[in-house]
Amino acid sequence: MDGMPMAGRTTAEQATARQATAPQPAARAATPPLRASDADRLATVHRLQDAVARGLLTPDEGSERMAAAFATVHVRDLPPLTADLPPTVAVAAAPTPAPPGWRPLGAMAWQQLRASVAAARHGGPPTWRLALAVLIALVLLLTVLSLLAQGLYDGVPGDFRSPDFDGLDGFDEGRGPR
Repeated sequence: MDGMPMAGRTTAEQATARQATAPQPAARAATPPLRASDADRLATVHRLQDAVARGLLTPDEGSERMAAAFATVHVRDLPPLTADLPPTVAVAAAPTPAPPGWRPLGAMAWQQLRASVAAARHGGPPTWRLALAVLIALVLLLTVLSLLAQGLYDGVPGDFRSPDFDGLDGFDEGRGPR
């Protein structure tokens, strides 16, 4: 058909022949590349850090790629840095922390106690071991409390009830240090 004159062609064939021989406009041929933002660079660096942590890249190779990621200017230069890495694994969201205060702490202690009792009843450690551990903990607690009480109330040199107590050393009648 190339050798055929335009007069012998249909209008569709004539339009196709004109398009093939017409020069393409330069504006459509080249679009400027998009510049990379800090968020784009950081996303790539985080992916590279994950790859180093998972053992997919050596630390040296990871640091080279991270330096290249920070040095990139255009978005098109970022995907080749992670092209040989498997897709990232989605991490499950962490549970929301309990609100501060005593109520959540008490609820957690109650749940722990219930779980311990259930484990003791249903094939956990033998119940005599659990009872012995609780008994030892109570004896230690009572011993510590009794020693503290004796130290506070037996009239040792720091006792406020002793007749020799004349105030704090270094202070004169509440006006400050001497």
